[in-house]
Amino acid sequence: MPTNKHAQIRYQALDRCFRARGRQYFWEDLLEACNEALSEYSGGGKGISRRQLFEDIKYMESDQGWSIPLERHKEDRRVWYRYSDPEFSINNQPLNEEEADQLKEALLTLNRFKGMPQFQWVDELVARLEAGFGLQQGADQIIEFEENPYLKGAEHITTLFHAILQSLVLEVTYQGFRQPEPVQYRFHPYYLKQYNNRWFAFGWDEEAGRIINLALDRIQAIASAKGDFIPNADTDFTEFFDDVVGVSVPDDPVTEVVLRVHDRLWPYLDSKPLHHTQTRLHDREGEGVTIRLRVKPNFELMAQLLSHGDQLEVVAPPELREQIAEKARAMARTYHV
Repeated sequence: MPTNKHAQIRYQALDRCFRARGRQYFWEDLLEACNEALSEYSGGGKGISRRQLFEDIKYMESDQGWSIPLERHKEDRRVWYRYSDPEFSINNQPLNEEEADQLKEALLTLNRFKGMPQFQWVDELVARLEAGFGLQQGADQIIEFEENPYLKGAEHITTLFHAILQSLVLEVTYQGFRQPEPVQYRFHPYYLKQYNNRWFAFGWDEEAGRIINLALDRIQAIASAKGDFIPNADTDFTEFFDDVVGVSVPDDPVTEVVLRVHDRLWPYLDSKPLHHTQTRLHDREGEGVTIRLRVKPNFELMAQLLSHGDQLEVVAPPELREQIAEKARAMARTYHV
């Protein structure tokens, strides 16, 4: 029986009823208590049935639940319920098997962040949870996430995160890869995004009067700045990146990019599309599969296309095809081909 949020609310409601000593709870009363608790949580909606109520009680009495010491007292032809031990509560019991499994899964995810400078608290939290609930994992690692433990700039994540939450203006010292000297930005941070194992901060640049993105590994220093914070009024970052691959959002219009994909590469792009607009147009035996993207071409798109080498050909637009072709010619010159 899945212990989702609604189920937990019902279990807590039943636990309160079973512990009560000043009232007799018949099944109708228990059902009413559960539905009232659910209504308070979700603001109304359909309650549970009598059948679901008894399934909940059965689960709470089982070994998979909490093995609750439930008494059934007959009164005429009706039955009321309470704990035989007035001190018992499911909140005082060790984790049941299902809860332990869910916590173990959560710990696996938390372990991804162990050792990162901005998440020192995770190390202590994981250790406390494992020790407190007897959930120490075996010595063998069974899952690994893609990450770069040597990534520069990760120490700025916490500072930027709290600045976003608290609407703080920042003075950022920044030197891009092509900037000969560091520059200062009065930066109003709005959003953090990870792409290709690198972190980027998006916010308002006072001098330019527009939203910019700063790679965290190119930030040299961050300090608080005086002045009123300029709130984000127009940009929905859940949609901001819809028209691009990666994090660079040019002012150019959306373009139809047509690609011819080699038969050997197609299964990979079919299961992991280059972009959510990827559409299969047609395929001819021996000529591969032709697909279409509706995107704003940017550096990240070009890098993705080039990464597939001769397994992918840009058919249109002509400007992008020529850019990729020039990169290929430059590569040939590098290798003296």
